[in-house]
Amino acid sequence: MTDTTDHTTDPAPGFLTATRTFYDTVAEDYAERFRDALTTMPLERAVLTAYAELVGAGGRVADLGCGPGRTTGFLASLGLDVSGLDLSESMLAIARRENPGIRFEQGSMLKLDGHADGSLDGVVSFYSSIHTPVGELPALFAEFHRVLTPGGHLLLGFQVGDEPRHHDRPWGHPVALDFERRRPEQMAELLTSAGFTMWSSTVRQAEPDRGESTPQALLIAHRPTKA
Repeated sequence: MTDTTDHTTDPAPGFLTATRTFYDTVAEDYAERFRDALTTMPLERAVLTAYAELVGAGGRVADLGCGPGRTTGFLASLGLDVSGLDLSESMLAIARRENPGIRFEQGSMLKLDGHADGSLDGVVSFYSSIHTPVGELPALFAEFHRVLTPGGHLLLGFQVGDEPRHHDRPWGHPVALDFERRRPEQMAELLTSAGFTMWSSTVRQAEPDRGESTPQALLIAHRPTKA
């Protein structure tokens, strides 16, 4: 699940290139490691299910930073009209292979050129903003707000904390990347500043048996129907 911003400059910003390279390199190992992750995550499944009910059956949703498409496929099974977007073509190849009925596209969350203003009923960023520098988050959330219809809902998932976790040579591959941790109150404040209204904030404790070292947060916010 990957994404950062693309400022249409050439060469691409370093963090964008690093993120894409990291996930292109580890895609098959990553997909295999986390293939059945949602089946062992009851709280996450419950929040995703509640989110789907908020959006409504047939609602048009974009899963941004979709990675190998496991969350995209789950959302589709809940009756949503969902598509996926990711930086990594290697991740997208897996997503298309495992979810042949779902549309997946390559791109950045901060440049959703394929979506007109107010064209989506839902936006999901499920652990996909974690490589976006904190200074880019206001622009990221502004883009989410732009593409949502009034009354549309955003689901944001991330690890809780103050310091990034550095992953070096995962599965023996010669790549490294920082995974940012955020505070729920910090993210809620940024979402409110971007024009969202908070609906829920869910935090659960880390599960070391799953390799987690920090709590996990799931926020749901919506674009108000009136400005």
